[in-house]
Amino acid sequence: MTPKGGVFSGLVYHEEQPVLKAEYRTRGPVPQDVIEAVDMTLDEPGPGEVRLAVLAAPINPSDVLTLTGEYGLLPDLPAIGGNEGVGRVAILGEGVSHLTVGDVVMLPPGSGTWRTHMNVDAAGLIPLPRDADPVQLSMLTVNPPTASLLLSEFVELQPGDWVIQNAANSAVGGYLIQLAAARGLKTVNVVRRESAIDGVLELGGDVCLVDGPGLRGRVAEASGDVRIRLGIDAVAGAATGRLASTLAKGATVVNYGGMSGEACSIPALSIIFNDITLTGFWLARWFRTASPEAQASMFGEITRLISTGQLTARVAATYDVTEIKPAVEHAAAGGREGKIVVVPRHS
Repeated sequence: MTPKGGVFSGLVYHEEQPVLKAEYRTRGPVPQDVIEAVDMTLDEPGPGEVRLAVLAAPINPSDVLTLTGEYGLLPDLPAIGGNEGVGRVAILGEGVSHLTVGDVVMLPPGSGTWRTHMNVDAAGLIPLPRDADPVQLSMLTVNPPTASLLLSEFVELQPGDWVIQNAANSAVGGYLIQLAAARGLKTVNVVRRESAIDGVLELGGDVCLVDGPGLRGRVAEASGDVRIRLGIDAVAGAATGRLASTLAKGATVVNYGGMSGEACSIPALSIIFNDITLTGFWLARWFRTASPEAQASMFGEITRLISTGQLTARVAATYDVTEIKPAVEHAAAGGREGKIVVVPRHS
């Protein structure tokens, strides 16, 4: 047994730091109130398993909604928060030969990643570049794939085509801007406040506008009245209709979030006379149906771009597992620029 766990540092595994997890036993409207850091114990890794020291695990909007009970898929309680991240191999269980101590690997999706350590099955773990920024790598499995698939799965786009998105200063929005540029696409980016414009343009957005009345005319003026066939919506409510109004006949609006807390609303005239299609996207559903080859291809591209610094996300703050309450509170607050990431202190 290793009741106090340990930390891999250099070539030494230190038995000196408690093994902690960020656990919640209930759900409620104030997400930071239901979660807390508690001690846990870990057995030695069994045959085919490895011990991972968690390096970084982000707090995504879906994580906050899971704590409040508003997400579409809720784990049984009690549960450990966090659905993605990266860790370093600290101990190899018997029979594990494709990994070495010190390898950096992606944490299994949905495994409760807000913790200091975990034992996992080694079979599906693939080493990532050791010299890449672990905080950037920790966001590999949710937001970059979402952005990539939003650009590829609904409308066949060619270099030079334009895309419009709202919530452009979000994590997905930032990745989408960068991936679009890498594919030769142009982006019109819609935000909800003036202060977000500069950050979006710095990432490479071609046009950035504040959402609101007259959006259609402002988009046409700023883009040269280009034909836009794909709109990407993370806000829902009336924002969906404003986005749809900027699109060409026969275009598609893809909704992947509901930041407004309201149902998507598109005027009947847009649907009837402009032949606008509204559809939804959920990454978990894609993973259930996509072939292993398709998943490997997508992750290969994203890992390469992150490792070389060509694909990055802003980070507003990092917190230790012991600081999970203020971390979740910060992640749930509006007006921040960048992701909140849990980065366990390993001494």
